[in-house]
Amino acid sequence: MKKSLSTRTILLLFGMIPLKTRKVFFRAVFHLFYHLSVKSRSITLDNLTRAFPEKSLSEVIRTAKSVYSNLGTFTAEFFEISSLTRENMSGWVTFEGLENYKDALSKKKGILFYTGHFGNWELMAACLGLQGIVVNIIYRALDNPILEDFAAWFRTFTGHKVIPTGGAFKKIVKLLRKNEAVGILIDQNVTRREGIFVDFFNRPASTAIGLAALAMQTGAAVIPIFIVRLADGTYKIIMHKEVKVTITDDHEADLFENTQRFTNVIEGIVREHPDQYFWLHQRWRTRKAQVLVNKR
Repeated sequence: MKKSLSTRTILLLFGMIPLKTRKVFFRAVFHLFYHLSVKSRSITLDNLTRAFPEKSLSEVIRTAKSVYSNLGTFTAEFFEISSLTRENMSGWVTFEGLENYKDALSKKKGILFYTGHFGNWELMAACLGLQGIVVNIIYRALDNPILEDFAAWFRTFTGHKVIPTGGAFKKIVKLLRKNEAVGILIDQNVTRREGIFVDFFNRPASTAIGLAALAMQTGAAVIPIFIVRLADGTYKIIMHKEVKVTITDDHEADLFENTQRFTNVIEGIVREHPDQYFWLHQRWRTRKAQVLVNKR
């Protein structure tokens, strides 16, 4: 995908600003956003308080502010991604668990990478492409055409392809049968018709079942993958071992069991690094009580 004029302009303008200056600027912007946006701050604090009931209020507030600081860093680094090459990438990231990818690839049933809005997930996608790991990325198109063009270019300039959600199931199955890799984010709230309720931080969270359904139908390897920011500011991209997929005669039970298992892995990494997760999202917006009312 070629860069549009708007994308080139955005990259040029922000690219002229040194990265250190950009980080200071965007961290300040998100710090201001934390204080000015009552709704966003309330969602973040409520999510953290419920997820970590053992933390004191001061600890929760400190973590929340770190979350916003992380988003500032994420945004500042976003404009640096286009200058990455396979040669200079090692100054930014290291890889752990590449053998898990190679093992999954050797099975020739396709690979289902899944992750969450954690760390700098856009940087992770770019680095995978530079590493020679091409992924078909499932995503929801943005409403703003300029932002959509910008995001689509970033997700494809290192070789990936993008597949909009909605009616993509059959296409994904074909890709997996050709032993290709597919990338999915599964940590956002969905409507009851799109998902099932599994526990996430001890609360029922409506979660998409697409990943489990694809894995059960195709036998593709399911690999959790995350990018963790380290203390020195660099990153580690971690490919976990293939997650076991349960297949029995009870399809609905299997969907629940597998989706819960996938979600547990996300919760595990978030518990280790809570400040690197996108807590601003209303992850528990769809509730079981709402479902019961709507069925009456």
